[in-house]
Amino acid sequence: MSVNSGLEGVTAASTRLSYVDGERGELIIAGFSLAELAANATFEETTWLLWHGELPTAQQLARFRSELSAQRSLRPATIALLRACAAARADTMDALRIAAGTISLDSNEPTAIVARIPTIVAAYARLVDGLEPIAPRTDLSHAANYLYMLSGDVPDAERTRALETYLNTVVDHGLNASTFACRVITSTGSDLVSAIVGAIGALKGPLHGGAPGPALEMVFEIGDASRSEEVLRRKIEGGDRLMGFGHRVYKVRDPRADVLGAAAERLFTRGGDLSLYTLARSVEATALRLLEEYKPGRRLQTNVEFFTALLLHGLELDVPQFTPTFAIGRVSGWIAHALEQRANGRLIRPSSEYVGVRDRRWLPLDARSTAA
Repeated sequence: MSVNSGLEGVTAASTRLSYVDGERGELIIAGFSLAELAANATFEETTWLLWHGELPTAQQLARFRSELSAQRSLRPATIALLRACAAARADTMDALRIAAGTISLDSNEPTAIVARIPTIVAAYARLVDGLEPIAPRTDLSHAANYLYMLSGDVPDAERTRALETYLNTVVDHGLNASTFACRVITSTGSDLVSAIVGAIGALKGPLHGGAPGPALEMVFEIGDASRSEEVLRRKIEGGDRLMGFGHRVYKVRDPRADVLGAAAERLFTRGGDLSLYTLARSVEATALRLLEEYKPGRRLQTNVEFFTALLLHGLELDVPQFTPTFAIGRVSGWIAHALEQRANGRLIRPSSEYVGVRDRRWLPLDARSTAA
């Protein structure tokens, strides 16, 4: 029996949702290049595209926005759980996983899940800071409403566009760990909320959810472009991984890094302070040069984490909100995969290779050795 550890190279599903080519650095979302879609679509349009296979008409989009905005409010039981999580100082992703399960108290519909995940994340962020949650508004877009619930201020068009670009960029990415977990759960005939909760659990793992926080911390640690080479050489020679560089799939530059890099440049330029963006670009250039020097041929390029950190920091999100905000974007992709899997109707049940001992004989308890 041939074993593919980690299922690498195994094709487990057919999908119309996204195509990832790691050798060419290409990501296609429902037929659109990532750069084309992320910079132009609203998040509601991208969600509709993934769920229905086509961009919405103006009438469909208006109705869909109305359906989403009408389902943003959380039940009292959900708020109570979030308060308990805040009192225990629970990890933000744990709080999201716990609270997401309560959506099924009154709905298992895709729109309810997408609508309430941002409300959960924003409410918990405020509760942890000792503040009361801000009720969602129905007159704001999905992205604008999330930023509003975090701060109480209605974001301007530039901040909203920056977040929409981010959410579009991370909405789907092939059969990654959380998406596969979602499809496996769906394949058993389980409900949609259960599949999303399972996907959130998978996303929490640092080998999948990534490390956008540490990538930003590295930039702050360097502080000045003149220190980039000194700090980065020390890290590489000490065996540290440079956060924000290298990807299991992409052997060239992660296309999401380019999209988010451009979005970050626009956000910081319009905000009137390019110093952090300029520093980050300097750190990136030095890191790429040193990685090629120390690890020639490894093709360790900038990945999505590096500019995720910069963009979300520019939107004034705290590091604990980075991965949950990723989930706000990815949940639409998870649901799209769940709907595909339902249509497929096939239980996902791979085989395993047994490598344990054989031919054991049962011994009564009093005949077993107590030796270690």
